[in-house]
Amino acid sequence: MVVTDDDRTAFLAKSMCNQGRGESGVWLSHERLGYNYRMDELSAALGAVQMSRIDEIIAKRQRVADMYVERLSGIPGVRLPQVDPDVTRMSWFVYVIRVGAHEQSHDRQSAVRDHVMQRFQAANIGCRPYFTPIHLQPYYRDAFGFKEGDFPVTELAGRTSIAIPFHNHITSDEVEYVAETLERALDETRRSKFSAERGI
Repeated sequence: MVVTDDDRTAFLAKSMCNQGRGESGVWLSHERLGYNYRMDELSAALGAVQMSRIDEIIAKRQRVADMYVERLSGIPGVRLPQVDPDVTRMSWFVYVIRVGAHEQSHDRQSAVRDHVMQRFQAANIGCRPYFTPIHLQPYYRDAFGFKEGDFPVTELAGRTSIAIPFHNHITSDEVEYVAETLERALDETRRSKFSAERGI
């Protein structure tokens, strides 16, 4: 859903979601690259209702983010998302932490993140690597010739990021379970057995 008070932006959004059709409305005339993103009436109705609750939804998500900050901020080796001071309100689409970023080698950085994810999965804690750098996606590799090493800071973030459970109704007990599992996993990565098993 796009919300704007700019007529030009509104027109471009409508055109692009309607296969690039122009103001003429001619069905087979495409004035720009577009997509088939036309919203059906049911989705629009659900979106309108959700928009009426947006303050409540964002407040609940902020509460969950605050619980994570309070519980995870003291764990060595964990980097939490940083919100720019100029941001007045965050919607918290996802909550992404970074682990292993302090390690020196790429292999070790990835191994720490992968080990934490394995421990989360074994504990039935949903998680995903987040984000894969855009320039390493197949389309960008093929179209523009990007390769590993072109954007090292982005690649470091990609090797060390994990999206952890995040929704409006997470409880403090669930945050504690995530934190305890994370602490145990990171403690394991600091032991010599972890390094020896992976040849790192």
